[in-house]
Amino acid sequence: MRPNTSAAVYRPDLGQVVMEYVEDASMLPIGLQVMPLFPTGKQAATFPVIPKEALLKIPDTARAPRGGYNRGNWEYERGQFSTAENGWEEPVDDAERGLLEGEAPGMADFIATRRAWSHIMRGQEKRIAAKVFNATTFSGSTAAVTHEWDDATNAVPITDVKNATEVIRSACGLLPNVLIVSWSTFQDLKNCDQIVNRLKYTFPGIDLNRMSSEQLAAVFNLSKVLVGGAVYDSAGEGIATSVSDLWYNEYAMLTRVASGLDITEPCIGRTFLWTEDSPANPIVESYRDETVRSDIVRVRHNVDECYIQSKDSSGSVVSNIAAACSYLLSNITTI
Repeated sequence: MRPNTSAAVYRPDLGQVVMEYVEDASMLPIGLQVMPLFPTGKQAATFPVIPKEALLKIPDTARAPRGGYNRGNWEYERGQFSTAENGWEEPVDDAERGLLEGEAPGMADFIATRRAWSHIMRGQEKRIAAKVFNATTFSGSTAAVTHEWDDATNAVPITDVKNATEVIRSACGLLPNVLIVSWSTFQDLKNCDQIVNRLKYTFPGIDLNRMSSEQLAAVFNLSKVLVGGAVYDSAGEGIATSVSDLWYNEYAMLTRVASGLDITEPCIGRTFLWTEDSPANPIVESYRDETVRSDIVRVRHNVDECYIQSKDSSGSVVSNIAAACSYLLSNITTI
């Protein structure tokens, strides 16, 4: 459908086509699995956070005959979110459309949408990666491994993850369910002697060259190993391309991610999506701009990627649930 006015037209058809197009699973963004979407009708608001001390208390549950039951008297603390808009437009010039449409109808719109979509989602991935692999935010729950995981002979990643799991359990009483690593770290883990030896017994006959993240998760006794394979050009404009990882290979994050829409579930974070402005993540629109004889494809969303933390009226953190259920492993690779 080609727009014939300057008014923006909602294009869920283009968004769906781009979402279904997969180039390489290893390069897909993982940010929204780490901080899942939470749709909200408000652009900025507070959300309930269970106080850390309320998670593990053992209250008096005894009831006397004809007496009442004891009740919880703690109150929710409050987290804060404030969504901000990110967007990108790509023009489809009439000359370009004429060149492409003869052989492949709809291809011009698809290419423009895919290009704009890539900018938006790569930006979101970068923001989430910066929050997760952050030694400052997780300074109280960060430690360097003794042997880098690219040291195939001496590395003990299973032991490192086990020790980190015990720290998380002691901090919040919950178990982590996800390990987040970069693409290069994933390759290193597949060569670690400790991993290889365990896999031989866990998956007899396994082709070690085709080890999957699911098989690696089973070795660590986790629900998932998320591999951050997304890359970007870190060079400035006009400078030769320099491809870099969005997920830094010096870190690995063991954490707990949300499993549903319960906003009070302890986890590392959420991505709040303002649905009044962005019914989809992201939303695709198009309109006509006669000044450049082009159809314009716009991709945008209004989001805030937030840690699960409660804050006081001054904005200071009161209960840092994100840090309590996370452990950042550093010194993962030799730099």
